[in-house]
Amino acid sequence: MSTVAEPTHALEAKLSETHGTIQLVSFELAKELYGIEITKVREIILITEITRIPQTPHYVKGLINLRSSVIPVVDLRAKFGLPESELTDDSRIMVLQAGGKTIGIIVDAVSEVLRIKKDQVAPPPPTVAGLGREYLTGLVKLDNQLLILLDITKTLSGETVESLG
Repeated sequence: MSTVAEPTHALEAKLSETHGTIQLVSFELAKELYGIEITKVREIILITEITRIPQTPHYVKGLINLRSSVIPVVDLRAKFGLPESELTDDSRIMVLQAGGKTIGIIVDAVSEVLRIKKDQVAPPPPTVAGLGREYLTGLVKLDNQLLILLDITKTLSGETVESLG
């Protein structure tokens, strides 16, 4: 009988879920703080050479070769309709599992891993309208800032994932 060990972060996530907490990776985008569940994040890498591909949506920056795996990269600023910005030393590619696919997203900076209680997550207010509302899981009030919790699977679903496919 053989057993397959689960990754440590997956076990931690299961344990913390039973105790009413979730772990998030927080990152910055246009001076706002966002969070994604840690179970969706495979790794965080430095910006590397991105090979452009023709006839893709404007927010798809291209492909990277990560240890012999070809991974599409999405510019989250462009996907959200935010103004473009130059890449800095803090810019990173977060490699995620979304919709059964591995996809990289470009973010301005990765902040930290947070452990929050589930009751700290407030639903998005009904006054938040528009296309972006479907990407939000909730809002988390931190000491001096509001963290926007993203449903990265919905953010990168539909035509995004299919076009990369």
